[in-house]
Amino acid sequence: MIIKTQFHSKEYQNGLYLVSTPLGNLKDITFRAIEALEKSDYILCEDTRVSKKLLDKYQINSKLISNHKFNEKKNVSKIIEYLKSGKIISLISDAGTPSISDPGSILVKECINKNIKIFPIPGPSAVSTAVSICGFSDKFLFCGFFPEKKTHLSTELQKLSKIENTLVFFVSPKKINKIIPEIKKNFAGRKIVFCREITKIFEEFIRKDINELDFFEKEPKGEFTVVISEKKIDKNSSQKLNESDKNIIKKMINKFSTKEITNILRQNTNVSKKEIYKYCLELKNEN
Repeated sequence: MIIKTQFHSKEYQNGLYLVSTPLGNLKDITFRAIEALEKSDYILCEDTRVSKKLLDKYQINSKLISNHKFNEKKNVSKIIEYLKSGKIISLISDAGTPSISDPGSILVKECINKNIKIFPIPGPSAVSTAVSICGFSDKFLFCGFFPEKKTHLSTELQKLSKIENTLVFFVSPKKINKIIPEIKKNFAGRKIVFCREITKIFEEFIRKDINELDFFEKEPKGEFTVVISEKKIDKNSSQKLNESDKNIIKKMINKFSTKEITNILRQNTNVSKKEIYKYCLELKNEN
């Protein structure tokens, strides 16, 4: 199903507006975002004290509703009723694009279930901003915040280390030193950029080789957006077939052609085509 958004600057339809707000520099807001916030009957925000600085600067007087991770589930039914009654409601986060590792996804899903219109107002995003300056591949996976428990964190990073694309995630300054040993363990040979206080006075981009990573001496200020470079594959070096690979080939040898087996196996290993082809011939000669 294709949904076409009918947007008119002078006439706002009732519904939920996802409004992107500045990461730090209050000048980084679009005209359309200001207009949507002005037209809103209510603005949902994580921390009213943080959002009020932005709204005061642009003389926006819409009513604020506190909507953070501890009360968003409780708020949903009330907000849906407001929307059904014809209200215009905007959702913002403390910074950046809402509902991405921030409160909002629960409400968005409920609006979809209730056929309530949702309008995105694009703008700042810590994820795309960090990727744009890192100098790594623009094919990236956004991982959000990582699990709290060390065992879960270790398992998660081990899985992600097998992905060849650039990786982006958020981490609080209190946890940055806890995650560094796991990064060094799982992403050796890759590069990393720590993006801190993006667009603010003390904006900082720390570029390192992961092998040379060390702990931060003092707890840094401001949440990190961390970017790990893509995994480099050395095309000149290829691994040998292991027993698991050989067992897979044995199961496929009578069902698929040598070319098909080679293509399937190459998706998950760095074994050369020549090596796979040679083993397939050996099995066929045995038969």
